[in-house]
This record gives sequence, C-alpha cells and structure tokens, in this order.
Amino acid sequence: MAITATGANAATATAATATAAKDKSVLGKDDFMKLFLVEMQHQDPTEPMDSAKILTQTSQMATIESSDKTNTAIKALTAALGDTQQFSTVSAIGKRADLGSDSISHDEGKTSSFEMYFPDNIASGTIEITDSNNKVVATMDTQSQKDKDGKIRTIKDAGVYQFDWNGTDNKGNRLQSGIYHVNAKYVSSDSAKHTSRVGAYPIESVRFENGKTLVKLGSSYVPLENVKEVY
Repeated sequence: MAITATGANAATATAATATAAKDKSVLGKDDFMKLFLVEMQHQDPTEPMDSAKILTQTSQMATIESSDKTNTAIKALTAALGDTQQFSTVSAIGKRADLGSDSISHDEGKTSSFEMYFPDNIASGTIEITDSNNKVVATMDTQSQKDKDGKIRTIKDAGVYQFDWNGTDNKGNRLQSGIYHVNAKYVSSDSAKHTSRVGAYPIESVRFENGKTLVKLGSSYVPLENVKEVY
C-alpha cells in the first residue's frame, strides 16, 4: 500500500527534496566559511597559518559575499525595470497603434472579416481591396454594409467597424486564396478627404498576461511586440 505524506511529514519531504535539488557544484560564502573554520581547527599548532594567508582568504570571502549581494540587487533592479516598462504602456491608451501591415488573409469560397478605424465622422466612403500586384479587385461602400441581422447599416460616427467581404471581385467572380490589402478613402462630415486602412487602430486598453503586455486594438488583444509604431 502506498503511503502519502501529509501535514508535517509532507513539509519535511518537501524540504528534503529542495535540499537534494540544491546545486552542489557552486560554493557560496557559507561554504567558504565552513572550509575556513575547518582549516583553522585542524592546522598544526607548531606552524599556525600566517596572517597573510588569513587575510587573503578573508578577502576572498568578502568578495564572494559582495558579488552575491550585487547579483541579488541586479535581479531586483531587472524585475523593477520590467514592471515599470509594462505599466508605462498604460500611458499609450488613447493613442493609435500601427501593426505595419494593411493585409488580410482570404480563403477561397469563404467570407473574410476585417476591422477598420475611421478617426473622423463619415459622410461617404469606399473600401478598396487589392491583390499582391496592387490591382483593385473589389470595392465596398462603407455606407452599404449589412449588420449581423442582415440590415443595411449607415456608418456616420468615427470609430472601429467590422466589414465582411464575400471573397468575390466587382464582377462577382470568386477570388483565389491569398493575401489581400484593404484601404479606404472617405469624406468626413466637413467635406474633407481622408484615408484609412487595416492595421491602424486606437489603443483602447492594456492587459498583462503571463509576463506579456497585450494592447486592445479593435475587438482583439494584440501582443505589444507586434506593434510597429505608436503615435
């Protein structure tokens, strides 16, 4: 019958495991002190250790202790700097993040969804989808998009919006799988002309997860390392 350690026995077993796992190939300041005391205890009374040797060994122990404290301080400083860098990202909330790409991946025969950010109110606009040769293969009217209930929605206010592309060109032909680029040209309510594209969104919030910093762009959280520019 197997025996399971509980209570004090479990604690003892855990401590023993931790002790056994200690790296014995590295000597610390306590190990040097033990060796020094043993050496003093077993020295020849008629030929005691000279003062120069004692000072040398004492100096070595002081150097080891100083090095140990320095390493501990560096680790603490590194951790503090990491935390500072993480929380400094919070100041980026409200700014715009650029992922450095306006591309989407499309699978033939399927609908591709993407999000675009319009920093200005929209009076009218057109979304252009181009292929790898920079040829416009499909266009979409920003004002004539269907919502999830199948109703036509009219976009007027600034913000991030999701669009669904059925994967066909302007003639209704189904396009092949591949990478496509999405950009928009629109006119704001004050008659000014603007452009927008996939891949540039405002940072809505910041989340810290498993040591990584994630920023919310549109409806998704993206690793901070994927952001190419913040402005």
